[in-house]
Amino acid sequence: MSILRALLKKPLLPNVCNPVRRNYADEATACPKDDPVPCKAARSKGLVLGMYTKPDDMLGTLTPTAKRYDAMVCNRLTDLLSYAPPPKKGEVRVFYNIDPEFSLVAVAGLGRECQGYDVFEQMDEGKEAIRIASATGCKALQKMRVERVFVESFGHSESAAEGSALGVWLYQEKKNVKLQKVIPTLELYDDCDWTGWQIGLQKAAAQNLARQLMDCPANMMTPTSFAQNAVEVLCKSGINVEVKVKGWAETQQMNAFLAASQGSCEPPIFLELSYYGACKDERPVILIGKGITYNSGGICLKDCNKQRYMRGDMGGAACVLAACRAVAGLQLPLNIRALIPLCENMPGCAAMRPGDIVKAMNGKSIKIESTDTAGRLCLADALVYAQNFWPRFIVDVGTMTNDMKHALGASASGVWSNSEALWEYMLAASMHTGDRVKI
Repeated sequence: MSILRALLKKPLLPNVCNPVRRNYADEATACPKDDPVPCKAARSKGLVLGMYTKPDDMLGTLTPTAKRYDAMVCNRLTDLLSYAPPPKKGEVRVFYNIDPEFSLVAVAGLGRECQGYDVFEQMDEGKEAIRIASATGCKALQKMRVERVFVESFGHSESAAEGSALGVWLYQEKKNVKLQKVIPTLELYDDCDWTGWQIGLQKAAAQNLARQLMDCPANMMTPTSFAQNAVEVLCKSGINVEVKVKGWAETQQMNAFLAASQGSCEPPIFLELSYYGACKDERPVILIGKGITYNSGGICLKDCNKQRYMRGDMGGAACVLAACRAVAGLQLPLNIRALIPLCENMPGCAAMRPGDIVKAMNGKSIKIESTDTAGRLCLADALVYAQNFWPRFIVDVGTMTNDMKHALGASASGVWSNSEALWEYMLAASMHTGDRVKI
């Protein structure tokens, strides 16, 4: 027992801790000022670089910009990356205190090098990889509360800017100010393609606008609120916004549109947006967006699980509004006329009923089989009204049916067209943007 007590009192290993410390910063250099502001400024800057990886490659290859940065810091980045497997596509590695200018450096995986158009995926995988890598790197630095993020171009500044801005966006308008996360400022690093960077930021800003409108609760994004947001956002961009009320729709005999809205106490609104980037004699492009700000299903009520997402049933209207803002921001040389019928589909005492027959603007009668199809009624009158402008072509956007999600999943959007040329243009655009379409 005495031997056991002695062992318990005296540990077998001495309580000596000699941690191995690895620090690449120049500790010999003292801070030139006692004021901690320069140090705080250094902590608020981050850098996003890229790395190519193959499935069987355990080392990876840095992008040209990352190689130049690695040479500038005496190969410290390569040394740190060698301690773990390289980041794959969609992954990121964050390193601290490599050089005094950037307190954090994120290395994002790009996947295989020299990626291009994939025939089977019908998408430019190179641009999509850049968007994913830039978004992943910026989000990783955003979690560290970095205020300024410098992003390399990865070979295509437009895609890098678009992915970065989409990645750091958050809907936090209704959050407490103290709990809101920092949205960092994005800047281009070591590249001269400033025009491409600005184009990417404009595209991302338009997409984030659509996301903001769709994420807003339905009680705060009524037809009237949507119209107010459209006036505030678009009038600054030089787009003419006309807000037309229920009386105007009655004079135009838009009975299908009015039938979809008569169950709600919120008045219907018909938005008409005009942008002239070319001569006024040129025929306009018509964009029509489905604007059901909340779709309960009407008398044919949806179940609770589906109603949770029905605040986003005005996604078509949000996309059309965002597209107009992007066109104005990029100053594209074309004329656009956007039509957005806004209303709510609610089971009120005056709501439409299954079996009702309404007469559309062109005089044709429509029999309502299900009140859940209010969006098609709104688009019917809008399509007839669009013929008054003698358009080059018409594109209508809307969340029409949940069956498209069952058929294509979340990877593509369904498209129907009576013009083969227009379909080819849309397919070509989807290859570059990553928003694939299927017919």
